[in-house]
Amino acid sequence: MPPSLLCHSKREASMTNLGRLYPLLDDVRLPDDLPYSQVSTWELRFLYLLGRHHLTGADRLVELGSGGGGSTYALALGLRESPVFDEGTGRLHAYDFFRVGKGTFATEKFFTAGAKPADDDSFLDDFKSRLEPFLPFLEIHAGDLWQTSDPQDTSPIEFLHVDIAKTARVFRCVAERFLTRLRPGSVVLHQDFAGPRLPWLHHSTGALLPYIEIAGPPIRSTLAFEVVRPIPEDLLKRIAEDAYTVEEKLELISAVQERIDRDHTGGIPFKSVLEFAKAYVAHYAGDHKRAWSIAEALTGDAYLSRTRADHFAQLRTAYEQDREKGGGGSRLGRLVRKAVRR
Repeated sequence: MPPSLLCHSKREASMTNLGRLYPLLDDVRLPDDLPYSQVSTWELRFLYLLGRHHLTGADRLVELGSGGGGSTYALALGLRESPVFDEGTGRLHAYDFFRVGKGTFATEKFFTAGAKPADDDSFLDDFKSRLEPFLPFLEIHAGDLWQTSDPQDTSPIEFLHVDIAKTARVFRCVAERFLTRLRPGSVVLHQDFAGPRLPWLHHSTGALLPYIEIAGPPIRSTLAFEVVRPIPEDLLKRIAEDAYTVEEKLELISAVQERIDRDHTGGIPFKSVLEFAKAYVAHYAGDHKRAWSIAEALTGDAYLSRTRADHFAQLRTAYEQDREKGGGGSRLGRLVRKAVRR
């Protein structure tokens, strides 16, 4: 990273409570044999720093989407080295399917052998083996989040790492059963914040802006924030019930765009990513024309064109299919349009 950009990032981060951890990122040295993880080294370092220098374990520590265990290991290592975390009373709760297959968004790399055994799709034993040093204070919740989380649990959450909300269905569970337990001082990490296909992360954050303090620039694809004011119950209910209009969601995402620009390394242009997320708000609402209109304006963005080509293809295809259904026309006409596009 250019020195000027690093200095800018550190100055911005220093304005917040969590931001004091940013200058420490470069000095973190994690074990070489850390379990496989789909998150970046920067994010793993930040998790370690949170455990080592910020979290206490007085309230619940929750990781939603532990995967192969890399992120869990980094956080647990920081907690073990913390002068205030008590392994006898503190608990880190790890939630995941711990299986590969349709709907799990897991990779076979989560297996120790790097591939799924012929007779088993669960990597839970592999996870336990990797996290063995921390099992005394690690509580594992394996299965569908709707089944493994307790709707009656209202205990406060000190830390919430969200790396599981790949669908609106799962995000509703996160909102109903975990966001409602946030209190002033709670720390939230949205690991998929660079994912345009998950706009619920973005517009829900926009709704929370009056009650949170963003730590600083995103750490690669992770946005970190701290709750600084009590969050009204009716607002959390609106988020959980997805009770916002398309226009309201777009405005909420715009509000987030005003707060963040690039990630702390300068590599991810979040203003463009969030603009792309707006296209998915329209797409999920069935307005494919508007979705493609928003997306088409972003095709010149170097980062998005390099990393999200499949997103552009998805939105364009939906728009063209919708147009053909609505406009009808003869088979010859459709062939002509197809030839022109080529």
